[in-house]
Parts: sequence; structure tokens; C-alpha cells
Amino acid sequence: MTIVRRAAMLPAALAMLALTACSQAADPAPEPSPTEEVAVAEVPSDEPNPVFTYDGWIGRWTGVEGMYLDVQPRGDGTYQLEMQSDLDTLGTYTGTSTADGIAFERGGEMLVLRASDGAATGLKYLDGKSDCLTVREGEGYCRD
Repeated sequence: MTIVRRAAMLPAALAMLALTACSQAADPAPEPSPTEEVAVAEVPSDEPNPVFTYDGWIGRWTGVEGMYLDVQPRGDGTYQLEMQSDLDTLGTYTGTSTADGIAFERGGEMLVLRASDGAATGLKYLDGKSDCLTVREGEGYCRD
């Protein structure tokens, strides 16, 4: 091939190359469709699972009509709950720390002891108190 002929082909080749490059740049990578699952890598953590402590609840709490609750630590995120929960029920239960409070089983029912105020207990005698623990409406204990 002669130099003149190569020189004549050069602009055409460059134009073809430019078109190819532009068409590839204009086609973005396809985005995953909404039905495709996107894998998320879990980052290993040296942090242990959080342990919730309720050591501020340790001690005796007073309910109504002679009801009471005594919270004592047992270690490893567990607590001993001694309670007179109604006139006929005096018991000791093992409670476990959770994000919501101290979970325990009483009479086959799972319950959670939570921080509250007197109004949240639903008991008129405790209304107006600010430092209370509630098991459920109608059962609560406060500190004076």
C-alpha cells in the first residue's frame, strides 16, 4: 500500500474508532432489576453481642396492697425476681436481660418487666410516681 492510500484511510479508521468508543461509553452497565437479590457481605465483628444490664433496678419495689418486687443480679445477664404479684401469688423467677427489659416466665406465660412511670402501671395508687417497673397493665411496682 502506498503512503497516500494509507493517509486516505486514516480519517475513516479514526472515525470508526471514535464511533465505537462513543457507543461503548453511552451504554451504561445494566442495573440489577428489582427482583434480583443483591448480596451484602457481612463484616465480621470483634464486638460481642450487646448485654443489656438493669442493675439500676436492683432492690425492692413496692406495689399496691402488699405487693412487691425484689430484683437481684445472678450474673451473665440474668436476674432473680422475687415477687408478690397478687394476694395469692408469691414466687421467684429467673429473668433474662433483653433490649425491652427483663423477660421471665410466670404461670406458663412469657412476660417482660419494663421501666415505666406510675400512670403506665394502670394503678391509681401509683399514679404520679416516676420511677416504676411494669409487668402489664394492673401490675406495677414503684420506688418512692
